[in-house]
Amino acid sequence: MNAFDYFFENSRTIEKDFLVGRETVSFKQLYNYSCNLAGFIRTTYGEGNNIMLVSVNNLFFINVYLAIIKSGNICIPVDPAIETSNFTLLADLTEPVAVFLTRDLTQKLPVGNLPCYFPDSATDTEKRKSADNDNSFDENRCAEIIFTSGSTGKPKGVMISHKNLIANTKSIISYLHLTSDDRMMVVLPFYYCYGLSLLHTHLRAGGSIVLNNSFIFIGSIIRSLLDYKCTGFAGVPSHFQILLRKTNEFKNSIFPDLRYVTQAGGKLAPLFIDEFRSNFPQIKFYVMYGQTEATARLSYLPPELYDQKKGSIGRGIPDVVLKVVNDDGAEIKPGETGEVLARGENIMTGYYKDEESTNEVLKNGWLYTGDLGTVDPDGFIFLTGRRKEIIKVGGKRISPKEIEAVILEIPEVVDCSVEGIPDDLLGEIIKATVVVSTSSGISVNEDFIRQYCFSKLASFKVPQIIGITDQLKISSSGKKVKENLL
Repeated sequence: MNAFDYFFENSRTIEKDFLVGRETVSFKQLYNYSCNLAGFIRTTYGEGNNIMLVSVNNLFFINVYLAIIKSGNICIPVDPAIETSNFTLLADLTEPVAVFLTRDLTQKLPVGNLPCYFPDSATDTEKRKSADNDNSFDENRCAEIIFTSGSTGKPKGVMISHKNLIANTKSIISYLHLTSDDRMMVVLPFYYCYGLSLLHTHLRAGGSIVLNNSFIFIGSIIRSLLDYKCTGFAGVPSHFQILLRKTNEFKNSIFPDLRYVTQAGGKLAPLFIDEFRSNFPQIKFYVMYGQTEATARLSYLPPELYDQKKGSIGRGIPDVVLKVVNDDGAEIKPGETGEVLARGENIMTGYYKDEESTNEVLKNGWLYTGDLGTVDPDGFIFLTGRRKEIIKVGGKRISPKEIEAVILEIPEVVDCSVEGIPDDLLGEIIKATVVVSTSSGISVNEDFIRQYCFSKLASFKVPQIIGITDQLKISSSGKKVKENLL
């Protein structure tokens, strides 16, 4: 089954609004819009091709995303704040046949000769042809490629199949007990697997969503939660930290319709969860864990077990098996530490055009997550660290190698080490330790390095802390020794 047909299986004729707020669209309208656009895409480009989608969260994104999947092509959702160099890298790698984007982005992104479709052209019904249902559709076909930073700095394209989308959507609906009465406040971008999971689950459950792309305005979030009677909210650690600590307005508000919240995208310190639960005891707080390689979700901690299992990521979601193994592949005993492995129909088919990396993480039907953890006697998993070097700032995955490469472009820089250090607000912030040469006579200071980074990187990738030294220290084995300069 095509994942699109699964999402709309029980809701394609519903007249009620799926998208509520500044933009609105009913299930029936969205189904028809997407089917028609899918017909145009299939007629123009055939099937099995890569198509880029670059946009903030809006009706345009939703319509195009669903249409590409329905057409039998492969959607590549891209962060609209992507650097031009990374856009070129992705375009060269995936060779898309077309790109859907907003017109303003053509001034920034090097689209070249790629056929471009904009919100006005994508809604031109005269160019559309309807796409029929295909009951023989192979659900093992790739539906989308979501790029995520790898430990080497090279983006990895996670290939998600229609079966992956269906399996993960079914599991999430099951443990969150979603129904047609649920309405989700969406602040997470749709180019992020966590954000997409909100779209998928509420389409399938017959619920609705409200989009808010202005999380920095806390008052706007509070008003939307209240005005649109949202029953759910999903966020990464920084969202909850900002809501709880930036102002008292959120904690002093009453949300009579808010049934539950979910948190993933990195570890949120238990003290923040305790604070939330203390202020809103009637709202269920779901701690969750996942990876893009698992479509979105791998585990959850039932809210009623939070006090007993504080600090745990829980156990596998329905139809997903998790285990923690040592270096020999044997399951660890309580108190020991090993790597978390996962198995289920939600596990990706592999990394796009990267067989070596695929073979490193997919072995004998198991996904090797790269995360380290331990288990308690009841089988609940507690993460202790991760093998991967990825830094998570406010839920965004950042490769230190990418930042190091940029700083090393400065001629006076001899060496650079980038790492994430704990931060109460963002989970982690970026620290760069830079070794500079004094022989050139040119002074390279923090401001110069920071401004150079701003000219090459997205703002969230610019180091908040920069330490400068003229000494490169190495151990007896030849490995760099990181200095605590600040």
